[in-house]
Amino acid sequence: MNVPVEENGNREKVIVKTSVTGIAVNLLLVAFKATVGLLSNSIAIVLDAVNNLSDALSSVITILGAKLAGREADKKHPFGYGRVEYLSSLVISLIVLYAGITSLIESIKKIIHPETPDYSTVTLIIVGVAVFAKIFLGLYVKKTGDRVNSDSLINSGKDALLDSVISAATLIAAFIFIFSGLSLEAYLGAVISLVIIKAGFDMISETVSKLLGEPGDAKLIQDIKATVRSFPEVKGAYDLILHNYGPDTYNGSVHVEVEDTLSPDRLDELSREIMVKVYQTHHVILTAIGFYSVNTQDEEVIGLKDEIGRRVMSHEYVKGMHGFHFNKKDNSVRFDVVISFDAPSRQAVFLKVLNDLKDTYPDIDFTPAMDMDYGEII
Repeated sequence: MNVPVEENGNREKVIVKTSVTGIAVNLLLVAFKATVGLLSNSIAIVLDAVNNLSDALSSVITILGAKLAGREADKKHPFGYGRVEYLSSLVISLIVLYAGITSLIESIKKIIHPETPDYSTVTLIIVGVAVFAKIFLGLYVKKTGDRVNSDSLINSGKDALLDSVISAATLIAAFIFIFSGLSLEAYLGAVISLVIIKAGFDMISETVSKLLGEPGDAKLIQDIKATVRSFPEVKGAYDLILHNYGPDTYNGSVHVEVEDTLSPDRLDELSREIMVKVYQTHHVILTAIGFYSVNTQDEEVIGLKDEIGRRVMSHEYVKGMHGFHFNKKDNSVRFDVVISFDAPSRQAVFLKVLNDLKDTYPDIDFTPAMDMDYGEII
């Protein structure tokens, strides 16, 4: 995940400018390829022209998505409209998939009912120029998409690079026909269509995954935890959860471990200081900060914590323990135990830890909570 180095307005302008460039290049290629394909009776070149037209449409959708996603938050959508970009990316993925399926159908028709292509020098030159044009356009759009963290641009860039492969394959088929008389473009078109279909499914899968909700970038999670731990009073940062509301738009919550001597006033100040620093450093809004109280006044309790901690950590698949607090009044202990997703049954590991503690310390009332490492699921 890229930290947004550009303000929303500038980011939108970059996306629109890049998309307009893509529209212009693709429309020029459509005009040239359609003319050449019809004159040379080449189904591959005609299909390539249609594919370029779908690319121009993808760029239009990218512009609309960026405009809609840039709308201010309102009562109906208090977290903004950033996820619209994921929807536009999904539409582009569907267009790529549709183009692949259409191309496959037309290629199969030509395999069943072959037609002899008629290539000219002008045809080959135009197709060759198209290869380089789509390579440069694809790299430019994808690089820009990576820079501004726009899935729509990234998918458009990938699509353009796939187009360059299609054009290159058409050129190879033309040379094979010229020198051997063997027409392979229909078969080559079928193979390339399958590649496009797979790419379309991959793009759809990636976008749907983001719409369903992903845990967030592993490095971002670790960096935010490091920022939270940079405060002297903070003894640990745990359970950081990030909710994505569009590219570079995260809200989140975190649990912080502090000593039991901090006053309510200082806890309030500390939570606000953490929120401000995390936002300034990572552009992430922490909507909630929970506090774990750590015993610091009783040496006996501190020793018990270390002893229980070693016992808990001795179990396989246990990754950590935090939020430990001992209440002498009712002789109870509470803490969170982090169990790895690699465990065959996380619940079974949790019960094993709990039963071990009850057998070892029968006089203590244990109320542990099974926790997870959100960074582990990246």
